[in-house]
Amino acid sequence: MDTSRDDLSTLDRGLTQLGTLVESVQPADLDRPTPCSDWTVRELLGHVVQGPANFATSVRGGKPDWSAGSELPEDWADTFRTHADDLRAAWDENPDAQGGAGFQTAELAVHAWDLATALGKDSGELDAGVAEAGYATMSQALTPEARGQAFRPEQDAPEDAGPYERLAAFAGRSV
Repeated sequence: MDTSRDDLSTLDRGLTQLGTLVESVQPADLDRPTPCSDWTVRELLGHVVQGPANFATSVRGGKPDWSAGSELPEDWADTFRTHADDLRAAWDENPDAQGGAGFQTAELAVHAWDLATALGKDSGELDAGVAEAGYATMSQALTPEARGQAFRPEQDAPEDAGPYERLAAFAGRSV
């Protein structure tokens, strides 16, 4: 699958948006529940901060260990920015990497909704194009058989759901 400049631009917007949410997390927020099954903000944030580093490994042809625990560093916002910059660099170095940026964008969008929801922020203020691109990829690639343990079965979204709610429901979140 070829990755277009538009795909990378959308991925970049997803990284920037999620970075802003990561920066907004305060220590008092870390024990809040999230829409992710059995994760607090601390655990979600640990996964989110490590995600771009795992994606960069993949873009460079390596095999990331998604099962490894994601300890939350004290400087989570700086670490996320560093990993996001590394992912951008990986795509610059490997513009024809296998897999494309679509599923990475989907992952960022789902977790942006998760984090925004946990923090009581309005997902309507998030970049709709990121969620729409994520949904387009995820709805084609994530079959019921491919959901594994990472994604619960698709949930119903309200008729008036926005793009993030539709994506979150498709990823198995209750919205």
